[in-house]
Amino acid sequence: MAIKRILLFFSFVSLWIVSSCGGSKKTENSLSEGTIEYNAEVVDQSHPMAGLAPGSATVRFKDNRLQVEMSTMGIFNTIFISDPGKKTLTQMVKFMDIKNACIQTEGDLAQENKNYELKLEETKQTKKIAGYTCKKVKASFVADPTNTFDVYYTDELGLDSINNMGPYKQIKGMLMQYRLKKLGLEMCFTATCVKKDEIKDDIFEVPAFYKIVNREEMEKLFEDIQK
Repeated sequence: MAIKRILLFFSFVSLWIVSSCGGSKKTENSLSEGTIEYNAEVVDQSHPMAGLAPGSATVRFKDNRLQVEMSTMGIFNTIFISDPGKKTLTQMVKFMDIKNACIQTEGDLAQENKNYELKLEETKQTKKIAGYTCKKVKASFVADPTNTFDVYYTDELGLDSINNMGPYKQIKGMLMQYRLKKLGLEMCFTATCVKKDEIKDDIFEVPAFYKIVNREEMEKLFEDIQK
């Protein structure tokens, strides 16, 4: 049951990963590559998945590409790689002796984005997050306009926007505080630390020891693990 809940959580995290860096503003804090640590919290702590969701995420970015790494209970590890140049989102799953990777194209992601369609309204408000001035955006679900939340982003990190593939495509910058909600679970991610790191290009590639599978095979794997 615990593994099932873990897999349900990671099934919607990919909706955000294709929407996290961009902007062309240059300041002394501007970075085109580096690492960002995020704190992750369940909005409703009484939710049955609350104790099983990961408490953090590590994002590495370079040249508009992103790698997001998370681990739950030290037994289920997942990495997402967003490459806007190739217009792909890759999900790698490592669980016990299983090492599978699924590469989705922009077309593959269209339906997922439609199921998580957001209305985003820019405001003039700002606040500091992890040392960066972040702009506030009011977000609401198209399917449920009464469900609203605040999103903050900075245009001092990353390069050109890569948000065109995801639900935050209007935002031209790195998401520093945002929420995701699917399968009844709502999570809030907030950046806690930004580091200037040299990011190697090979972290955006699938290691040779991973088996490439299609979306149906990946979903079948999830079903088998849940049994």
